[in-house]
This record gives sequence, structure tokens and C-alpha cells, in this order.
Amino acid sequence: MEKVQRLPEWFRQSVPRADRLKALKSSFDEFGLNTVCQSSQCPNLGQCWDKGVATFMILGDVCTRQCRFCAVQSGVPKAVNLDEPFAIAQAVKKLNLDYVVITSVTRDDLDDKGAGHFFETVIEARRLNPETKIEVLIPDFLADRKLIEMVIQARPAVIAHNIETVKRLTPMLRPQADYARSLSVLKIIKEVNPEIVIKSGLMLGFGETEIDIDETMKDLLLHGCDILTLGQYLAPSKTSRHVKVEKFISLQEFEQYREKALALGFKCVLSAPLVRSSYLAKEVYEGCLEKVNL
Repeated sequence: MEKVQRLPEWFRQSVPRADRLKALKSSFDEFGLNTVCQSSQCPNLGQCWDKGVATFMILGDVCTRQCRFCAVQSGVPKAVNLDEPFAIAQAVKKLNLDYVVITSVTRDDLDDKGAGHFFETVIEARRLNPETKIEVLIPDFLADRKLIEMVIQARPAVIAHNIETVKRLTPMLRPQADYARSLSVLKIIKEVNPEIVIKSGLMLGFGETEIDIDETMKDLLLHGCDILTLGQYLAPSKTSRHVKVEKFISLQEFEQYREKALALGFKCVLSAPLVRSSYLAKEVYEGCLEKVNL
């Protein structure tokens, strides 16, 4: 019998207020919206929702890719909901959010890979909420420059695209993605608009080495990344689709990686077991602004 992996004690979190979670979920259901918090089984859901913070997931809840670390359902997506941009704008207004993160599943089935829907969602959210800062976490759009430029034209404050893992492990963990392609996405953003804050993230615990991580951090910096997030991978299921955790990274190791990344030149680094790309997004963005004086 396979031994059950136990989570280290630092994964324990306080129980959030049930009434707050219920109120947030009710608001999302009212507007028919998906959140990546639920779809990706984020371990910070309770903590973030308790603060009234959530990451909206557009373009449905079914992804056209099959990454071996992701909890989001893979398959044939439904038609795009053209009313979604307005619904998100309304939800942002009702919840009185001053910072919003918008992400999506990957939609390789669409001619524009969903870039147009990102544009419309950002524009509509800003129209109803002109003071709200908007961060987008985008798929790679197959590194099509015109599609990436379309998202840039909507003028989000932050554009994130996650490298997810190191170069050596990318073919195994992201069979339909490409390490160099993801780096080129960051480079295109920086070339088109150097003022946009660029963010990327890595999950650790797949079996990567310190050399692998160093290489990836240097590659991200070289391609324009300003903010780096590092977190612990947690397998969404015990099925063969999802790879097992090879190692639980210690708190000391996460701190060492944070210090190394800052020394290399990242403007802001969030490195801890429960860190995810959108975790403390507002605080990280504001910290980055202080460093670059935009």
C-alpha cells in the first residue's frame, strides 16, 4: 500500500468565517461567474475570500490543454459567454473591489485564443470601476504578437504569465506548452509597453534542482519579468493525470530562493509554500511600484 503523504505543519490555516464565504459565493453565483479559486482548488481560497478578494476566471471552466499539475477540467469547452465582461464588471462594482485579477482557461480552439475576450473584460471592468486596478493572468496565446498586443491595448496594470516549472521538466508537466514560448510572451509584453508590470510564477516540489531554479529565474529576468512568485506544488488528485509531489520545500529554502531572486534583480518576490500567482496580488503590485517609482 502506498504511503499517504502528510502536509507539513506550515500548511495549517485558520478557519475563515463561514458567513463571508457564503456571501462571496452567492455573489459569484448571482452573476454566473467562475473563480480560479474554486476551479484550481487553491489552498488560499478561505483566506482570500474572507478578505473579499477573488480571481475571476473567464472563457469557461474547461481547458483545451492537459497540464499534469492543474485541477482545472480538460476537454472540449463550451461557447464563449459574450455577456461575461459586463457580468464581471457588475460583480466588481457590487463587491467594491479596488484590485481585481482576471485569468482564464487556455482556449486553443478559438481563432484569437480568447485575447479579444480578455480585452473586452478589462475595458468593461474599468468602465464601471474606473478606480479599480486590474491584473490579468494570461495563457500563452501561442506567443502570437498581435494577440498579446490586443491584451496590452486594454491597459491592465499587471500582466502575468506563469512559466510554471523549470525548463527540464516542462515537456513532462506541460506537454502542450513550451518553455521558450512562455518566455517570449514576457519579452513581447516588455517590448510593446515597458511600463506594464510583468509577473510570472513557479511551483516547486516537482523534482527540480537548485540549478534548475537558478536558470529559470535568470531566464525570467532576461525576458522582462518584474515580479516572481514561488509556491509549493500540491497534487490536485491521486489519479495518473496529476504528478505526485516529489518534495515539500522547507520554509528556509523558500526564504533562500526569495533572497536569491531579489539579489538577481527582481522588483518583488513572494516565496512561501502557500503562495500562488494571484496571492496578495494588490500588496505585491504596490510593493513593486515602490521599487520602480512608476
